[in-house]
Amino acid sequence: MNDIWTLLLDSFWPMVLAGLRGTIPLSLASFAIGLVIALGMALLRLSRNVVLRGIARFYISVIRGTPLLVQLFVIFYGLPAVGVVIDPFPAAVIAFSLNVGGYAAEVIRAAILSVPRGQWEAAHVVGLSPRKTLTRIILPQAARVSVPPLSNTFISLVKDSSLASLILVTELFRQAQNIAAFSYEFMAVYLEAALIYWLFCLVLSAGQGVLERRLDRHVAR
Repeated sequence: MNDIWTLLLDSFWPMVLAGLRGTIPLSLASFAIGLVIALGMALLRLSRNVVLRGIARFYISVIRGTPLLVQLFVIFYGLPAVGVVIDPFPAAVIAFSLNVGGYAAEVIRAAILSVPRGQWEAAHVVGLSPRKTLTRIILPQAARVSVPPLSNTFISLVKDSSLASLILVTELFRQAQNIAAFSYEFMAVYLEAALIYWLFCLVLSAGQGVLERRLDRHVAR
């Protein structure tokens, strides 16, 4: 028993550091790129052009209708078959970004639609172009509405990033696998990894609450 506690204490910080150096950067990069994709898809879904709406719907349907693990494997193991070889970390970022884009697109679209139509009409009356109306009036209000669901998407992404270990990305779970394989204490090490993921998510949830409270200060009551 003492040997297990010693192992857990010795492996705790290496796994935390793997999370800070691998899991969190991977999640942040994927989420940031995914939000750009999601915004684009959301705007296409709101377009009056039937073709553009169809493209966005197809993309969202494919992303939502296929497992993230399959998407990851297609990019890392499938693309080399057609001559496209991508290193593990960039491949994971691409897969996770596309996945976030598909799920967050509907969140952003719903947030934009939640802004009263009168806001568009008022902006038109004072002479604002549709583009300025969107960027200066509609999107800032939609951002506040979308913070809770998008924050939950990011927290889910942090957990889903463990799938990157399957393509040899060095992150928290990959470090846990290496430690477990060396020590043969699979249950203890994997439970410790679960604890660290939980701690990361607790911190992120606390940050989400702070952000929501700060945004609420700017809302008229």
